[in-house]
Amino acid sequence: MSSRYGPKVHLHDVQLWDSFSAAQTEMIITKTGRRMFPGYRVKMSGMDPNAQYCVLMDISSVDENRYKFQHGEWVIAGSGEPHIPQRYYLHPNSPCTGQQWMKDIVSFHKVKLTNSCGNFGDGKFLVHSMHRYQPRVHIVRTDDVNTLHLQPMSTFAFPQTFFTTVTAYQNGKIAKLKISNNPYARGFRED
Repeated sequence: MSSRYGPKVHLHDVQLWDSFSAAQTEMIITKTGRRMFPGYRVKMSGMDPNAQYCVLMDISSVDENRYKFQHGEWVIAGSGEPHIPQRYYLHPNSPCTGQQWMKDIVSFHKVKLTNSCGNFGDGKFLVHSMHRYQPRVHIVRTDDVNTLHLQPMSTFAFPQTFFTTVTAYQNGKIAKLKISNNPYARGFRED
């Protein structure tokens, strides 16, 4: 029996993500955890308005490599660190009806990136510096968070959202983009 519903996820702020992607996006990681910018926000459609859904996010490794920034671009610098098994971040509105999910933009602004094992969990993703990652959104049709692992999962990822993790910006273009587009970077702007 096939359902007439099939969840779809659309990246919000596509032009902003595209401009970062063109410059090879970098995300700062810290021990305490740093929020991603651009922020990860999506719009959902195609859900059964009356069914309950849980929405999750994870950050997956793109490949097995470590990178370095050399002559204005990211190049492979050797084998990367072993993959860290990632936990899922359950969106705080989960579970919720399809109607509610589709009504507004769904934001993952509380998600943070950390390089400290002791600071892992509760919306923080443990990642290695100088590695590439891809945020992904998962939708599970269920009203019970405890049965998430038993249900089919729809997974969505967008090519322009993959990024390289850094402890300090390597590419001046990325630093300029962040300063001119991030409302929290006002102190770095020249008048």
